[in-house]
Amino acid sequence: MAVAPSPKADAGASALDAYAAPFWDALKRDELRLPKCAACGHVQFPIGACCSDCLGTAFDWPLLSGRGQLWSYIVYHHAFSPAFADKLPYNVAVVRLDEGPQLITNIVDIPLDALANGLRVRAVFDHADPVRSLLRFEPDPDAGAAPAPLQETRT
Repeated sequence: MAVAPSPKADAGASALDAYAAPFWDALKRDELRLPKCAACGHVQFPIGACCSDCLGTAFDWPLLSGRGQLWSYIVYHHAFSPAFADKLPYNVAVVRLDEGPQLITNIVDIPLDALANGLRVRAVFDHADPVRSLLRFEPDPDAGAAPAPLQETRT
């Protein structure tokens, strides 16, 4: 059933965007869900009040595969925020989901020098604190050893 996004945020997570609450709630359950426009079927990220393709305002929140490929990445060796100083070096990556949207994330459980564009990845859920879980990705063990060629898809 398609529903319009609710402007209510979780009481314990008031800093979270109200439209993204279903995304954050799903991560807590180890699920990846993004809004899919009920009018045109576009799966979108970033999450907003209306569809970025047709401006529709009713969305379903289907369970996604959690699989995709590493589209781009950078390895940080300098902390631009003190909060990340103890994590150096670390990567920031763009993963293109098989369903189309691109997400900014981290790739975990892989040596930094083994990262390669086209690497097949799958979602993992980092339960960082009681309020929110974070979406990260790891190499997909079912994908084989060689990175897949990057496939351009419309988002």
